[in-house]
Amino acid sequence: QVQLMESGGGSVQAGGSLRLSCTASGFTSSLYFMGWFRQAPGKEREGVAAIYAGGGPTYYGDSVKGRFTISQDNAKDTLYLQMNSLKPEDTAVYYCAADRYIRSTTWWQPRHYKHWGQGTQVTVSS
Repeated sequence: QVQLMESGGGSVQAGGSLRLSCTASGFTSSLYFMGWFRQAPGKEREGVAAIYAGGGPTYYGDSVKGRFTISQDNAKDTLYLQMNSLKPEDTAVYYCAADRYIRSTTWWQPRHYKHWGQGTQVTVSS
């Protein structure tokens, strides 16, 4: 059974940093396309970053380019999202997601991902 569990969320002041983790179980994450999404109250779920299976090419949403870094530790079946220079508009519930077959041109669309974690809250205060 595929399971994803996020951790590392919390509250931080603007300009601060957080690192999110997503631990995978029930499957080999290095064979899957992995992504981070976020959803703020009243807004649609937004693609933040994604990484091709096994630590291949990475993709970022325009709003986080240059501030967030996605990475993967295949030995630990863990996905990370390093978030620097956080802004109040980064406040959201962050989810990790996985699927075997994702096109690089649509990585940012949540509907293509089959497996999801339960989410972790990130709150950035000004």
